[in-house]
Amino acid sequence: MKKNINQFRILVLLSIIAFSVYVVMKLPLNLGLDLQGGTRLVLQGQPTATVPLSDDAMAGAAAVIRNRIDALGVAEPLVQRKGKDQIVVELPGVKDPERAIKLIGDTANLEFVEAEWAPADESRLTPQKVQEFYGSEAHLDKVKIVRNGQVLSEKPIILKKVALTGGLLKGAYPGVDEYGNPVVDIEFNAEGAKLFADVTGRSVGKPLAIMLDKKVISAPNVREPIPSGRAQISGDFSIEEVQDMVIKLKAGALPIPVKAVETRIVGPTLGRDSVDKSKVAGLIGFFIVAVFMVVYYRLPGFLADIALGIYVFIVMAALSLLHATLTLPGIAGLLLSIGMAVDANIIIFERLKEELRLKKTVKLSIDTSFKRARSAILDSNITTVVAAATLFFIGTGTIKGFAVTLSVGIVASMFTAVVITRMLLDIMVDGKVLINAESKLVYK
Repeated sequence: MKKNINQFRILVLLSIIAFSVYVVMKLPLNLGLDLQGGTRLVLQGQPTATVPLSDDAMAGAAAVIRNRIDALGVAEPLVQRKGKDQIVVELPGVKDPERAIKLIGDTANLEFVEAEWAPADESRLTPQKVQEFYGSEAHLDKVKIVRNGQVLSEKPIILKKVALTGGLLKGAYPGVDEYGNPVVDIEFNAEGAKLFADVTGRSVGKPLAIMLDKKVISAPNVREPIPSGRAQISGDFSIEEVQDMVIKLKAGALPIPVKAVETRIVGPTLGRDSVDKSKVAGLIGFFIVAVFMVVYYRLPGFLADIALGIYVFIVMAALSLLHATLTLPGIAGLLLSIGMAVDANIIIFERLKEELRLKKTVKLSIDTSFKRARSAILDSNITTVVAAATLFFIGTGTIKGFAVTLSVGIVASMFTAVVITRMLLDIMVDGKVLINAESKLVYK
């Protein structure tokens, strides 16, 4: 019976190790800006006649920027306010600042404008004449005429009044037209669908200009009313431009225009050589701790070292599954949790030595020591997790990274100390490896 139980325990341990190694290999950890470099932007709010600079406007802009970055899939970005009118954005791994500025800094104000094609003698039209003939809001612009992905020409168009905006969108999705060219498929909410049906109904035979940040990107001719609330934005777009437009439309328009006042590509803070040295230092520290545990606690110390090795794989796998990003503060959190894992084992082993000195059997001493040490381990770790949770909810950027790695490390350390180490000790006892308590467990 004991042999079967031991085989089951060994199978569980091997399964945990195998799963953790598999996850780490398939889902490698993301590195933060300080470890792998990336792009750093400083955006400044640009008040207009209709949108003054305010705390609400800048807070709203920061939220929209965060949504755009999340949709882009950047791991652990930093988006934080700086002063009254600036937003600092750090994007780990992003080495194309121009695309980042366009994606993050564009206002993305989408408008559908009723329009008419300009007459052949449009060169004779002055702004005053345009407003006189077409309304006070009207003005002359040009739109690219695209056929099968090729820009054929630019055609003058008279823009009249705005019929509806991107604020009424329900969704935006990348797609392709009948020629296989990248387009953006959009869908309006109920209110937007009704307005879109109305404007397309009165614009049959005329162009409906689609404008993004006051620039005409498309002006399709309306052939019939569109009651479905669905439309397509086509033009001279690349796949990347379509993806970025979808991200911007989904996240919404910035409540206030912003301008990039600082742009730079950031190299790794540590550099490859320093990162390698940090790894060596970590391995040396791990080795010193492992030797101490074996020298002072003998076989239990050796088993604790095995549990600590399993702990490293479990933590790496958990961080990979959570898509966490490893930064310098995150590494500090991991090192702190490793220390707490060793501390938990020391609490258990000191209690174990006390029980053995009372001449109890090895099996009973292990049971008693784990029961009596468990509450102390749980209490100390729970208080640290609470502190880490507080840092996560009130902190930003790298502080959150520290909180995440510390929390994951603490949970894993409790599991390895209370479950894995206990399982290894039980395997030794049931396998009759631990019989002589004096020589195996108590260092004298």
